[in-house]
Amino acid sequence: MQTKFEHFAVTSMMADEDYPPRQNGSLKFDRFWEERAFGIAIALAKKGHYEWEDFRQELINSIAQWEESHSKNDPNWDYYGRWLLALERLAIESELIKEEELEQRTYEMMVQEQNSTSEA
Repeated sequence: MQTKFEHFAVTSMMADEDYPPRQNGSLKFDRFWEERAFGIAIALAKKGHYEWEDFRQELINSIAQWEESHSKNDPNWDYYGRWLLALERLAIESELIKEEELEQRTYEMMVQEQNSTSEA
């Protein structure tokens, strides 16, 4: 069940019928980290670490930056990759984490995921 803030945050992102990705009207996450990044962005705004509109604008900027150097039909398009970049930028800008620490934690998670997929 969504709170009023979560409902506001999600519906403010639904202006474009293609993004965020949906399936049967519900948000669609293909990789485990996508849902996690989505929830973290909302939770940090809800806790007052930044304004939701600041995140939304950072996401818009991240998408625009990608579009400047790629065609609209580029198969490498990744909405949640842009979402994650916006989240990382805002977390650093808001001084929630230092860039070096973020890089280290990202590396550790990638190694952990790689190890878990190679064991399967």
